[in-house]
Amino acid sequence: MDTDRRELKTLLAQGETLTVEFKSDAKGLPDRDLVAAVVALANTEGGVLLIGVEDDGAVTGVQPNHEDAAGLAALIANRTNPPLAVGTEILPWGEKRILGVYVSKARGIVSTTDGLLLRRRLLASGKPEAVPFYPHAFIQRQSSLGLADPSAIPLPSLTIEALNPLERQRIREAIRRYGGDMFLLPLADEELDGALGLVTTVEGVHRPTVAGLLLMGREEVLRQHVPAHEIAFQVLEGTDVRVNEFFRKPLLQSFEEIELLFKARVDEREIQVGLFRVPIPNYDRRAFREALINALVHRNYARLGAVHVRLDDDGLTLSSPGGFVEGITLHNLLVAAPRSRNPLLADIVKRIGLAERTGRGIDRIYEGMLRYGRPAPDYGMSDAASVVLVLPKSDADTGFLEMILDHEGKTGTAMPIDSLIILSRLRYERRLTTADLTADTQKSEQATRTALEKLVEAGLVEAHGTGRGRTYTLSAKVYQHSGQKADYVRQAGFDPIQQEQMVLAYIGKHGAIKRAGVAELCRLSLPQAYHLLKRLEKQGKVKQSGKMRYAVYKRGE
Repeated sequence: MDTDRRELKTLLAQGETLTVEFKSDAKGLPDRDLVAAVVALANTEGGVLLIGVEDDGAVTGVQPNHEDAAGLAALIANRTNPPLAVGTEILPWGEKRILGVYVSKARGIVSTTDGLLLRRRLLASGKPEAVPFYPHAFIQRQSSLGLADPSAIPLPSLTIEALNPLERQRIREAIRRYGGDMFLLPLADEELDGALGLVTTVEGVHRPTVAGLLLMGREEVLRQHVPAHEIAFQVLEGTDVRVNEFFRKPLLQSFEEIELLFKARVDEREIQVGLFRVPIPNYDRRAFREALINALVHRNYARLGAVHVRLDDDGLTLSSPGGFVEGITLHNLLVAAPRSRNPLLADIVKRIGLAERTGRGIDRIYEGMLRYGRPAPDYGMSDAASVVLVLPKSDADTGFLEMILDHEGKTGTAMPIDSLIILSRLRYERRLTTADLTADTQKSEQATRTALEKLVEAGLVEAHGTGRGRTYTLSAKVYQHSGQKADYVRQAGFDPIQQEQMVLAYIGKHGAIKRAGVAELCRLSLPQAYHLLKRLEKQGKVKQSGKMRYAVYKRGE
């Protein structure tokens, strides 16, 4: 609501997208078409409908009968089931007027009162279109909204004969190996199936659930009833394909075989830290396990396409069909409450011991990269169709790891993820403010500041300045640990006496200096530069000429 001219200009210039629809009103837009367009937006990601705009973005304006914004909102509510509440406003555009209709993403499935069901999708060209919303896609939609669990659906055409008893034994062995729920081990086969939700009773007959079929199904039955289940493992060296294996076996068997292929490509070297030898792998196994399990458990099994695991010259990439679950975004991955597209399947792998029981496997993935001084995991290539995780290939920073291990040894606790993120970012960016780091920790500015100050107390980070201009660098101890003493001097800056001498030397050579020049010269924030100049002015060493942004400082008399 309250779209300003600049925002409207941007919408018109970018054209139609999955969340932006143009509708011409030059010949009078029928109410049926208008309501259908709103329903399609609501059944997808929500968005804005601009009435009075041609497909090419040209504004032709709305007809008088569509200038009653409040009346149109009432019409849409009356012509949709369940009733949709939309926002509407008239948007002036020169001598023309556009009607903006703002549609929220529906928490269920919405149709017109005539029974018309539509959703939006993108063509291969990137252009959007409205298409029928067929019943087979309902469970996919409800799953993405967290309203249904597709993995718990029973398969009424199958009996427990579709399950392989050998896979049940594999589950028992996995519980022992990975430290799963030991209370499951004494249970009889039928009790185990029921306790995990692998099987449910339908009209007195035991039927496998989708999760049960994925974990225990015979391969030929799996292919028939869950055709989307497929995993590809690839190893590339340049343009040469070294490994290209595809798996359509039950999940646990596939996981174990892929893990073996991965372990064969893990190289380790050791360093001495105190009395202990510490291994440094090129890829962290626990991080890989969590990443692979996440890809298998949270994927959309209604969408065709394989889970891809690829090792190449750039690193490790895992991708799985289906975007993030509703409520999870790139900006809250680390802090959002755990949720799954397939809750039953997720619960089973946790009870087996394969996945982090707290649901914070994402923390394990970050830890597996950051504690070795490597770049953070990258989810930036993810979109509405798939989740893509890239673990960049990078040499470990042994000095950084030693510093982390030394700190953990003194405190007796593991380094928190937000602290690892802060230290990693400072390692690459050198000097940052609290505001700079909040997007990385995905926490509030206050929580990020608290984490920073704890690192200051621990001697791992140094603070410079006060207030909003306060900046942070890695401490001298950290740079000394990594053998980068000169880098510390360059990044931490200079002491107050050195700063004063640098400013006076600059004025002696160039005649005058501005506040921005002082900030750049001494690596200070603008407020800190101002206070330095005022201190010199009070001492009579400089005098101000001009005011505000025109102020310059020259030698005092």
